[in-house]
Amino acid sequence: MSAAPDCGVVYVARGAGYLALAVASARSLRACSPALPIDLFTDGDPPPGLFDAVHPLPEGRVRDKIVCMAQGRFARTLFLDCDTWVLAPVDDLFALLDRFDLAVAHDVRRASRLVRTGTGLRLPYAFPQFNTGVLLYRQSDAMAAFFDAWGAAWKAQGGGRDQPAFRDLLWQCDLRYHVLPPEYNLRRVTVLDAAEPADLVPVIVHSHRLLQHLRVPGARRVKTLGDLLVLERAALSAEWARHGRTVPVPEGEDPAARFRDTDEGAG
Repeated sequence: MSAAPDCGVVYVARGAGYLALAVASARSLRACSPALPIDLFTDGDPPPGLFDAVHPLPEGRVRDKIVCMAQGRFARTLFLDCDTWVLAPVDDLFALLDRFDLAVAHDVRRASRLVRTGTGLRLPYAFPQFNTGVLLYRQSDAMAAFFDAWGAAWKAQGGGRDQPAFRDLLWQCDLRYHVLPPEYNLRRVTVLDAAEPADLVPVIVHSHRLLQHLRVPGARRVKTLGDLLVLERAALSAEWARHGRTVPVPEGEDPAARFRDTDEGAG
């Protein structure tokens, strides 16, 4: 299924480091969904020809991504964080907006205290935070009001992570939303090590390790899925070791390539 003409993808990148990541992500998107328009909000100078439109970042004490999502020119928008790679076409995602106002995936660390908290509401464990780094939405008066409320709630909580405010607002509002399957916001590439051919088609990888070189002194930039896998598998082993467990970790093969070689598909 192809995306409608009013569909597009938006990135927000402040600073040269995040701009470089947005460029890499957009190139991966172009390779998979070449007809989709891509817009960028930035304070830098992106390479010519990659983005269909480049917009300035907002001024003042605001959460850039929230304001830019609200200002986007597309009727149907897929927002992607800069630390993403697109592995498969995303065009069919936009058909969800025939029925829903927005679509978003759960945060992967659902048992952590950080991800279980909101900005004031006591909500069930079964309603965790959502990861707002991949967000599909349809512009409307109701969606504009949600963005306004989200930005105000983010300011009221003192800035920081935007997901607690998003979670509480989504619980309280009347927007129709869909929870995306995790392969559209794949936070753990290591889950592919245990997946079977018909379980999923990996579509969007979203990993903070893609920006580790901006946060960790001396860390090298991750440029390939193989590099990312080495780091994620090591982190998986180390995380269980902190809890006194030893977990066997696969080596070598890129599991995403395995899924590309099957005859299973998303459509």
